[in-house]
Amino acid sequence: MFDFLIQGFGVALTPLNLGLAFLGALLGTLFGALPGIGPINGIAILMPLAYTLGLPAESSLILLAGIYTGSEYGGRMSSILLNVPGDAGAVMTTLDGHPLAKKGLAGPALGLSAVSSFIGATVAILGLTLFAPLLAIVAVKFGPAEFFALMIFAFASMSAMMGKDPLKTLIGAVLGVLISTVGVDSGTGVLRFTFDMPELYDGIDFVVMIIGLFAVSEILLMLEHAFRHDQDGEMAPIGRVMVKMSEVLYCKWAILRSSVIGFVIGVLPGTGASVASAVAYTTEKRISDHDNSFGTGNMRGLAAPEAANNASAAGSFVPMLTLGIPGSGTTAILLGALMLYNINPGPMMMFREQPMVVGGLIASLYIGNVMLLLLNLPLAGVFARVLQVPRWLLVPSVAILAFVGVYQLHSDLMAIYLMLAIGVFGYLLRKFGFSLAPVVLGFVLGGLMEENLRRALSISGGDLAILWQSGLSIGLWAAAAAVAFIPLFAGKLKAKFLPARST
Repeated sequence: MFDFLIQGFGVALTPLNLGLAFLGALLGTLFGALPGIGPINGIAILMPLAYTLGLPAESSLILLAGIYTGSEYGGRMSSILLNVPGDAGAVMTTLDGHPLAKKGLAGPALGLSAVSSFIGATVAILGLTLFAPLLAIVAVKFGPAEFFALMIFAFASMSAMMGKDPLKTLIGAVLGVLISTVGVDSGTGVLRFTFDMPELYDGIDFVVMIIGLFAVSEILLMLEHAFRHDQDGEMAPIGRVMVKMSEVLYCKWAILRSSVIGFVIGVLPGTGASVASAVAYTTEKRISDHDNSFGTGNMRGLAAPEAANNASAAGSFVPMLTLGIPGSGTTAILLGALMLYNINPGPMMMFREQPMVVGGLIASLYIGNVMLLLLNLPLAGVFARVLQVPRWLLVPSVAILAFVGVYQLHSDLMAIYLMLAIGVFGYLLRKFGFSLAPVVLGFVLGGLMEENLRRALSISGGDLAILWQSGLSIGLWAAAAAVAFIPLFAGKLKAKFLPARST
């Protein structure tokens, strides 16, 4: 791997590839910041252009990888500033990022997220460099039954988010799972909850769901506050704009733990940043939230998902480069880009036959990560100024981004109407005190869980025993039971023994 890396830096440090790495980082940051665009659409837009311009395979991949990693950085901006996630991995960032902005700490929040993203991506790239072949062997052992157990573990981890109102968290997660079932049943072909509307046969698109729940509901809340002339929705004045080293050190263990979690989950094909950030956030809440401050503007609650989603993005390159299996939807498009150049990834084939491409890509991830940190840290104060935009300009701006983001995906007015309906639904949930994060997580995890359950049962002919036959499955089931039930007993034991200890 170090031989590949030495050759790779020789490729990545050429003027053309350095320029493409910077361009990819810049465009990726912009794509990630715009709700509804995200890394998949950004790469899909620029991939044909890169091929048409006649760029070499390694240069094209460096540009597209820069867009991918840059969009993970950019997704945090609208999450922190506007409570509107830029992509799936940024949903958990809204929980503590936006409350920090409302406290007047938008600049430090943006700076901390940039540092967390840098550390998370660096840990993952080092893991990719050192352990890619070994991790690929482990990833191959994950079949549908193991992925189903992983989804159960992710759902069990959500119990940490319940806080003071567990019933509302549970209801939100169930609502998300129900929404994920809309469309044609892939196993039987039966229509579920489509109301005879052909537009719903393919289910509800994630972008429509997330923009409706967050962006449209946020617009309605802004309009409500403006109509009542109250101060509830007003942001605090922008104070300092740079994150302090003491704040970074306060979050250091949260960042390192979440980086490892994000990288491991990113290596597993088909999981993605949304699962990684959710597991990292809930894990950190269990470990660090001693005063129930997560969800109200806790720095660790911001650092954990930001480190995890960037680590997951780098981790998803492991199965792509070593096995030819896309680790996420974005790396699936990158695989398509390789095939345009007649490069067919297979088990370690690229390392033997295309060392310049692989080495250049890995080296460019190191370089692009540093570029993204240098690009994002100084601009934290500039981005924070978005909060000073008056409501009469901010509301239509967010609305335009929401409408354009949905329409450019589907070119269908029905998607707009569906987005508005989901937005009203999200607004009502927020008015009744529900958090939107469990709804989104239920939507994402529910679809993945059902898909893998069907595959597992198809393999076994309907025998449920397949779900706990392997050692990996048993370990994940045990971990899920531990995170769900141990806190219940731990609380009782703490209440029983602490008074005796004090006497």
